[in-house]
Amino acid sequence: MEIIDKGNYKFIKHTIGRADFVFSTGENNINFDFRNKENEQVLEDIKHIFRLKGVGYLRQVHGIDIHKYGDEAKEGDGIITNKYDTAVGVFTADCVPVLLYDIENQVCAAVHSGWRGTLSKITIEALDKMKDDYGTSMKNVYAVIGPHIGVCCYEVGEEVKNLFQKDSLYKNVNIFNDNRLDMQLCIETQLSSRGVDKDRIITADFCTCCSDIPKFHSYRRDKGSNGRMFSFVYLSEK
Repeated sequence: MEIIDKGNYKFIKHTIGRADFVFSTGENNINFDFRNKENEQVLEDIKHIFRLKGVGYLRQVHGIDIHKYGDEAKEGDGIITNKYDTAVGVFTADCVPVLLYDIENQVCAAVHSGWRGTLSKITIEALDKMKDDYGTSMKNVYAVIGPHIGVCCYEVGEEVKNLFQKDSLYKNVNIFNDNRLDMQLCIETQLSSRGVDKDRIITADFCTCCSDIPKFHSYRRDKGSNGRMFSFVYLSEK
């Protein structure tokens, strides 16, 4: 992965095949929440910087619904496309952005996985929809897990901890350090359980809560008075 500067913007970028995976940061306190009309210029800037025809996103509700780009759906926590030069993305400020890419069928997806989505296995829901709608084979999938609140900082209550500990998927996986939840390890375990090769799971390894270089927006650190990052993936028609 590389950190790239585009004027006032700082992004983390990774390329696999025809797919470009991009994670915005909180540098210069730029808010990427396009749902706020005050931030519409940021959307136009992203289109211009990355030469995109369109950018797809949904109003996130911490559920497990996955939709195709261009559908009439307004709400959901995952979005899929096979259109070139069209980004699909999710907003985060501690939750986990998971970007998926089927290198054989040229399909990509963006998933928003907070603790609720991680518990409900929304990443698996996205993989299953890619398989059902596009014929995706898990052996052809790459997954890039973006910046999120890490196990270093993400302490949860006993109720949430118990919910995860009851899940047999993690029976032999140490997803907790005391009361700190490792959402990345949960998602890696989910991906592996569906047949995604461990060598094709790439992680950004930045904690949104405690990272200084680069800086990120963090709901927990800033006690809710924070902006949002935008994590997106698009196919380049090379």
